[in-house]
Amino acid sequence: MAPIDGPRWGPAEPGPARQLVVLCHGLGADGHDLIDLAPLWGRTLPHAAFAAPDAPEACDMGPYGRQWFSVADRTPARLAAGAATARDALDAFIDAELARLSLPPDAYALMGFSQGAMTALHTGLRRPIPPRGVLAFSGALLAPERLADTTARPPILLVHGEDDEVVPVTRSRAAQSALESAGFGVTALYCPRLGHGLDDAGLSAGALFLQRIFAPAEHEA
Repeated sequence: MAPIDGPRWGPAEPGPARQLVVLCHGLGADGHDLIDLAPLWGRTLPHAAFAAPDAPEACDMGPYGRQWFSVADRTPARLAAGAATARDALDAFIDAELARLSLPPDAYALMGFSQGAMTALHTGLRRPIPPRGVLAFSGALLAPERLADTTARPPILLVHGEDDEVVPVTRSRAAQSALESAGFGVTALYCPRLGHGLDDAGLSAGALFLQRIFAPAEHEA
């Protein structure tokens, strides 16, 4: 599989990056779909670099866009297998970005929307050196029965619209239950009257979460 790449932004302040935030787009989109979050969250993390890689596969459900894995077969086993394959590409991208920025191996967070959230959760919970946190918007936890096999326990933010017509809000509620039962620290926000998208409340929650998980590094700097 060829290395993935995509748009980058930041840091907002001069000088080298102190943190990396990787943004994982949803099905049928690409990295440009989420990189516009960087200037917003860069106000909270002015020393952070943001990167939004394009997923490794062409979308097989439309004429354009990318996918982390196919959803033509939505059985749980096939989706989990797809996320496991996507993890290889995302792992390599994270490692390359950390090296490029000369950052410590734990100085990063993963964020994803929809299928990107599924990929960010699947990857972040299985990396040898876990992220400072995972932000999962409008997503789901794949293979929850395998949480016992994970060793990483990063804090997690789940955000989901209660009126989501694409990925039902019950998927994040189930993820919250499974993660908390497995010993994860979970912050969850369920947004009334929000469909499959992002709103100001969720974006504000994301900014506060990023500020909190990176606060020790900012303080030490």
